[in-house]
Amino acid sequence: MTLETPIEFLKGIGPERAKFIKNVLGFTTVYDFLTFYPLRYIDKSKVYAIKDLRADFENEIQLKGKITDLQEVAYGSGKKRLSGKFRDSTGSIEIVWFRYSKWMKEQIPLNHEIFIFGKITEFNGIFSMAHPEIEIDEKKAISGSLLPIYPGSEKLAKRGLNNKFFQTVLKEILKNLPNLTAENLPENLLKKLKLIGRLPALYNIHFPKDINHYKHAEKRLKFEEAFFFQLGFGLKKQHHKTSVVGNPFPKIGDNFNDFYNNQIPFELTNAQKRVLKEIRTDLKKPIQMNRLLQGDVGSGKTMVALLSMLIALDNGFQSCFMAPTEILAQQHYNSLQELLVNTDIKIRLLTGSTKTSERKIIHKELLSGELAILVGTHAVLEDIVQFKNLGLAIIDEQHRFGVAQRARLWAKNRIPPDILVMTATPIPRTLAMSFYSDLDVSVIDELPVGRKAIITAHRREKDRLTIFRFAKEEIEKGRQIYFVYPLIEESETLDYKNLLENFDHILEFYKGYNVTMLHGRMKPAEKEAAMKYFASGNAQIMVATTVIEVGVNVPNASVMIIESAERFGLSQLHQLRGRVGRGAEQSYCILVTSDKLTSDSRTRMKTMVETNDGFKISEVDMKLRGPGDILGTQQSGVVDFKKLDLITDSNIIKAAKAAVEELLEADPRLENSENFALRTYYAKQYKGKNKWSRIS
Repeated sequence: MTLETPIEFLKGIGPERAKFIKNVLGFTTVYDFLTFYPLRYIDKSKVYAIKDLRADFENEIQLKGKITDLQEVAYGSGKKRLSGKFRDSTGSIEIVWFRYSKWMKEQIPLNHEIFIFGKITEFNGIFSMAHPEIEIDEKKAISGSLLPIYPGSEKLAKRGLNNKFFQTVLKEILKNLPNLTAENLPENLLKKLKLIGRLPALYNIHFPKDINHYKHAEKRLKFEEAFFFQLGFGLKKQHHKTSVVGNPFPKIGDNFNDFYNNQIPFELTNAQKRVLKEIRTDLKKPIQMNRLLQGDVGSGKTMVALLSMLIALDNGFQSCFMAPTEILAQQHYNSLQELLVNTDIKIRLLTGSTKTSERKIIHKELLSGELAILVGTHAVLEDIVQFKNLGLAIIDEQHRFGVAQRARLWAKNRIPPDILVMTATPIPRTLAMSFYSDLDVSVIDELPVGRKAIITAHRREKDRLTIFRFAKEEIEKGRQIYFVYPLIEESETLDYKNLLENFDHILEFYKGYNVTMLHGRMKPAEKEAAMKYFASGNAQIMVATTVIEVGVNVPNASVMIIESAERFGLSQLHQLRGRVGRGAEQSYCILVTSDKLTSDSRTRMKTMVETNDGFKISEVDMKLRGPGDILGTQQSGVVDFKKLDLITDSNIIKAAKAAVEELLEADPRLENSENFALRTYYAKQYKGKNKWSRIS
């Protein structure tokens, strides 16, 4: 037997069962069974007396006594259940089987000393146990170990694949464990982190001697998963840093110095300065930069991006700044153009809506090197768009661009440009440590001085008139208002507020004020006109869908009213809220929901009201949705840990990341003898899964 042995050769399985197991569980090898970890454990070392039973018992318990008075009882429409009394010297409880057969009834030992095991329930002061597990006294072996309960289903149970079946198969595999697998982590690492070996971990995850042995086994297996996951990214990053040549930007010149000393309209935060220093260190090297810049809404990522592009310009290189939508690209272009207004630096915008005559000018200026910065959408990736010397590519909201699309940027220069990817959606730190380990990560974790925290309130349908009046008071102070709806028009299946129906209500209530509309079905020119109308201050109210989630920057807008807020996820609510609070005045976000909310919806509303910290919000979001949904990988199998929990195991992930970094710094190719087992295991287990992380 090996770990690759097909499961049909395991005792008690055979070809037919193996086929069924493969269809239901996806298991094909001994390794699949070995890593089929228990869902929980039960303790059969303790026997309870009936007089000590309590209604708040959550786990299964064990009793010793006799079954008496067994009989069939009719209930419902022609149905029968098997019911009896179970007695010990201290009292009695009811036991019942709702699904039973004639042979089962005949096998139940009446008036015989037995053990029963199961979940206790209580109704009107009477305790009962449904479908108890029975063991005859003479055959009972009281064990001090915890017994595993494996994930199951009715479909499996009908074919005899119950918990006892899995216990039997795993016991057989564990008998052969020393011949199946060996230690895969270096001895010095185990000692340093006080981890048990792989063999005792696998034994004790399936059949732990006690809770302490289980905890040590779980910790070891969680670390192992985190370690090898980090190792893959570490090898990828190492490959990148040793193999992908980049253009070095050694100097800080007149463009950067003049802008930094004379043009910046505000003092940079310490976080911006720290991040800029990290980017500057990367840009000096003749290796392609591959850095992720995280920053909450309004933290000043665009300024860091501009300063980075000025460093490129001072070293004779052009830059491009890509955004996923025309609205966001236009917004970035306007912001950068405004910042560079007192300089001679040329900047242009290229989107799908750019006119042919303008495109010709852009193409000509790019090839001549006259154009220093190109802001655009996917249009930048077109083959016809050629740079004289592209040195830096900045990608905003990088998760919206595919790998193939990002790779096309590399072909824009003979030596690939440095890459800075940005996101305004804070990523939980455990996710960043795990899934962006191949990138160097910089975080802007403070907001500019003078920004007032947005006041967020949760209101119900009955409060709408009060909300409308409050918004009118803000408008009369000279402020502007957003109304955001989840739908453009009424839906037959979704009972949520919609934009078109409520637009007329808003027009009627706010007579005398200018109201504009923005949604995804409008043509690009219409969207741009609506945005300009609102941004100029000509319109006091914008009624929109989530098309304004990113890229809309109107400092005078002070109130964000989100209708049917329960329809939105936490990340989206946080992004929408970020459209206000961008000026010096106090801003407000009002979440309007129906009276009936799910538990998750209540948690989202409570979180939004209690904090403006995007990283805290992202942690709650991950707990609600799971890491796969956060990353957009739920269907791809990327988040496929057996034991590791990205939400609760941040310390283990951190320790694994540090261990991998230390290991690769000392032995980049895993050639030292003490790393031979690790190298062999990794190459075998992850062969072909990641071309960057192969060990040759």
